[in-house]
Amino acid sequence: MAELLPDWPQFGLFFAAALILAITPGPGVFYILATSIAQGPRAGVLSACGIAAGTLVHILLAVSGLSFLIASSGLAFSSVKYLGVAYLVYLGIQTLCGRDTSGEKLKEISQKPLLRVFTRAASVNILNPKVGLFFVALLPQFVDPARGSPALQFLLLGILLACLAFVTDTLYALAAGLAGKRLRNPKSPSAWRRWLAGITYLTLGVLSALMDRPERVLNGP
Repeated sequence: MAELLPDWPQFGLFFAAALILAITPGPGVFYILATSIAQGPRAGVLSACGIAAGTLVHILLAVSGLSFLIASSGLAFSSVKYLGVAYLVYLGIQTLCGRDTSGEKLKEISQKPLLRVFTRAASVNILNPKVGLFFVALLPQFVDPARGSPALQFLLLGILLACLAFVTDTLYALAAGLAGKRLRNPKSPSAWRRWLAGITYLTLGVLSALMDRPERVLNGP
């Protein structure tokens, strides 16, 4: 496997670029922060796992060429994009319309939907077509057919990037969970958490709706 990776200077450049991209807040990070503040660090880490799972799906789609197919078709790109927008808006409205709960009930509620936290995060990431197009744009810059199968190189680099992003996302989740501990205090009104999470989901939906089809990926620099 090591022979499929770029040499050290180029790999160092890849790692630096991947690290910068991983720590730069994006829709996935904001989703994780909102979930962690609303439901605690455990839910935040599970949402990071969901985002990572969605990223792996995008990597597999990119390797198979489907991400480029979506990019080349305006209808396909728009369909996936607006499905994601609708899902985020649905989550936002559902959260905002939820009932406030007491401190005792809050702990019980935050423990139950952990599987839902994972699946929601994965869905949010899978329904963001720009994630897959990012891999199509970046990873080929570090692929060299002389080192072996380009598909395997693409897959390996994508997995490394996904693992790095998972580490930084987990740190974000833990930090947000600690920062939101006061909001989850039984004496603290739960409306703060509900409104923060709901507005975050709606904002992500609006930003996703405004996202343009990345022509630069298709036409090159």
